This record gives sequence, structure tokens and C-alpha cells, in this order.
Amino acid sequence: QVQLVESGGGLVQAGGSLRLSCAASGHTFSNNAMGWFRQAPGKGRQSVATIGVKFSTDYADSVKGRFTISRDNAKNTVYLQMNSLKPEDTAVYYCASTARYYTETLPYSWVDYWGRGTQVTVTS
Repeated sequence: QVQLVESGGGLVQAGGSLRLSCAASGHTFSNNAMGWFRQAPGKGRQSVATIGVKFSTDYADSVKGRFTISRDNAKNTVYLQMNSLKPEDTAVYYCASTARYYTETLPYSWVDYWGRGTQVTVTS
């Protein structure tokens, strides 16, 4: 059974940093794209950052220059380093992956696996 388990969320002041981790089990994701999505209250779930099997990355415009996605295939884990956090970054952050192999992107429609989410709250 595939499981994605997020950790590292919390409460932080604007300008602060957090590092999210997503540990995968039940499948080795080294040949699958992975990513982070977020959902703010009253809004839809949106892509934040994705990383492909060749480590290509893609970011939402709103987080470019502040967030960095990375992956450690030996640990079957993906990370999201979030710096210069803003109140508008407040959301539940979800780890995601796909059953498709050898892709460099992860659009919402390709997601087959979701974590349960971790809350990130940024206060002003």
C-alpha cells in the first residue's frame, strides 16, 4: 500500500522558514515525479512545486525564489524548503506523486497518490 506522510508544518511568523518532508512507503518513487500542492481555506488545491525523475523543477509564480523542492531517492523522500514565508502561504500542504513513470512534471490531473496534508500557518 502506497503511503505519503508529510511532516514539518507548523506556525511561523512572516519572514520565517519551514522545511516540509514527505516520506514515501509501499513504492519506490525514484522513477516518478513528485510534488507539493496546497489548499487554503475556501480555495482549490493548487500546485506549489514539482520535481521530475531527472530533478527538473517547476514552481508556482507565487513561490519562485522563496521555495525550493528537492528529493532524496535513497530515502524515498521529497522536501520543500520554504523561506521568506508570507501570510498568504497559509494552507494545508499536500505531498503528491503519480503512477506514471519517467515524467518531469506533475500536473494535478496526473496525481494518483496524496498524503494527508500538513498545516502551515504564517502570522503577520
